[in-house]
Amino acid sequence: MNSFASVLQNVRREERCLVLPGAYDALSARIIESTGFEAIYITGAGFANSGLGVPDIGLVTLSEMRDHTARIADVVGIPLVVDADTGFGNAINMGRTVRMLERAGASAIQIEDQVFPKKCGHFDGKEVIALGEMVQKIHSAVDSRDSRELQIIARTDARAVISFEAALERAAAFREAGADIIFVEAPESLEEMRIIGESFDLPLVANMVEGGKTPLQTVSELTELGFSIALFANAALRSAQKSVTEVMRELKRTGSTSGVLDALSSWQERQDAVGKPHFDKLELKYAAKEMV
Repeated sequence: MNSFASVLQNVRREERCLVLPGAYDALSARIIESTGFEAIYITGAGFANSGLGVPDIGLVTLSEMRDHTARIADVVGIPLVVDADTGFGNAINMGRTVRMLERAGASAIQIEDQVFPKKCGHFDGKEVIALGEMVQKIHSAVDSRDSRELQIIARTDARAVISFEAALERAAAFREAGADIIFVEAPESLEEMRIIGESFDLPLVANMVEGGKTPLQTVSELTELGFSIALFANAALRSAQKSVTEVMRELKRTGSTSGVLDALSSWQERQDAVGKPHFDKLELKYAAKEMV
């Protein structure tokens, strides 16, 4: 399997933008891989919503995210970018977070400068920690990884909390602290996005949140703006939520799914998505043979 570092190196050499879809469980990760994407984002918000049924307000624990990451790593072969929120504590906790997630299968880890408990980057009412504290958390993350191939993505939420200028200042400090990738969350205009793209020579993340604070752009437009990663963290989850809601409403209303069959995957598509043909082959391979 290629590392996320090598995937990103290829992307930058080819002067294009990596599309990074978010997976909320192992099945959605399998689908993302089978569709041909080069890497997967393990979304913290998506896991909170789908795995716990709660909002993205810092309720996921480190051990839950580690186990979630390991389950996904077990069934896909492309790099995993893991949302580690605030690192689940201070700089000391950050070191443990990086070690646990890297050993669970992370190829890149995203950390952010919000206070704990954090909130979705497009929610109101966020707060950020002191810049010096975040710099030390980045130092801890960099020092704690087993391999230099593990990429540290440093995100700042200061745009909404302090100012756009403060967000740029923090991003520059994150770069100096050793972050491999910079993520300025929730810029509110094309001009702000353009300035971000022109301000840094490291790979940059653009978070495309449908209905969020940042103007939606195509991947080609993001490339022109200077971004290397186009993050679509919860498109899969939101499409699944909408489809499930529509099908359940039809079932409740009519007592049948016959009117919404086009919203369901076929029986064979479902089995293919979870790799049943592979397990069928394993059953044949390891079937008990008569011993003489």
